[in-house]
Amino acid sequence: MIFSTKTTYGLRAMIHLAKKAKKTSISLNDIASEEKISFKYLERLFASLKKAGLIKSVKGAGGGYKLAKQANRIVVYDIIKALEGKLSPFHCLDEQGKVYCSNKCNCGVTAVLTKVQEAINQTLKNIKLSQLL
Repeated sequence: MIFSTKTTYGLRAMIHLAKKAKKTSISLNDIASEEKISFKYLERLFASLKKAGLIKSVKGAGGGYKLAKQANRIVVYDIIKALEGKLSPFHCLDEQGKVYCSNKCNCGVTAVLTKVQEAINQTLKNIKLSQLL
C-alpha cells in the first residue's frame, strides 16, 4: 500500500490540531508554517478533512480550524480515507474485499490479499488520533 504525501501531511496536521487546538482554533497559516507544509496543499487537505466531518472551521477574529470531535473518537482509517479516497492496496480488490480480477480467475492469491487488506484496515481502524499525541 502506498500512501501519498496527502496521508503523511494530513496526519501531521491532524496531530498538530489535536495537540494545540484543545480550547482554541488554529490558523491554517500557523499549521503550514510550523509543519513546513505548503499552505495551498494544506488548504486542499483541509477541504477533504472538513468534508469528511473530521475538522471544522471557526470564522472571525481568532478563527481557524479545530477537530470536529475529540481526538479519541477519530481513527487513522477515517483520516486516510478522507485524504486518499480509496483504501484498497490491491488492484483486484475493492475496499470491502470484493474481487475484481480482469482474468476472471480463481488463482488463490485473492484469499491472501483479502486477509492482508483486512489486517491493514483493521489496524488503521484501531489507532486513534489521541494515541499519536
